[in-house]
Amino acid sequence: MRFRDFLRVAVLLFGGAGTALAVVSVLGAARADSDALVYVAAGWWILAALAGVWIGRRPVATKGIARLLASARSTNTLPELEPGTVMFNRLWPLAVLAVASGVIGFFFPQVPVIATGYCLLMALLWRKQHAAVAAIEGRDGVEFWFDKSSPFGAPKLLRLPGLRRVEPVETQPVR
Repeated sequence: MRFRDFLRVAVLLFGGAGTALAVVSVLGAARADSDALVYVAAGWWILAALAGVWIGRRPVATKGIARLLASARSTNTLPELEPGTVMFNRLWPLAVLAVASGVIGFFFPQVPVIATGYCLLMALLWRKQHAAVAAIEGRDGVEFWFDKSSPFGAPKLLRLPGLRRVEPVETQPVR
């Protein structure tokens, strides 16, 4: 699976998990009849959203992603195309967070409130990372793909030859 496609899907999944957890939070707060929880939740979600928008505002790769791209192993062979396996291996913590927070949220509505803020923060923080990776790929004429790695270990990337973007050069008119 291409790394920039993974980043796009991850943003959507974080946003979807945040939405589902927000629904569980609101239902839990309504069931608990707690106005204070609603105000604290709204404040936390606004704070997380503002932080995500502010930190993720530039289309520059974060330090962690830049380090991951720099450590990519060069190869000429395309890896096996297993997008489902890659998504599960890399995003299983998100699934555990969403399911566990959703279940616990029916008893303690504060838990999905916190998890919703985290999901909002991550979705907004990563929203421009795919563009940063695409810019690096276009500049260097490579593509970054996931390599097989343990779901509990750090991800590994492969650096494959790709197409280099060539910009037209402005020339001065002849006089």
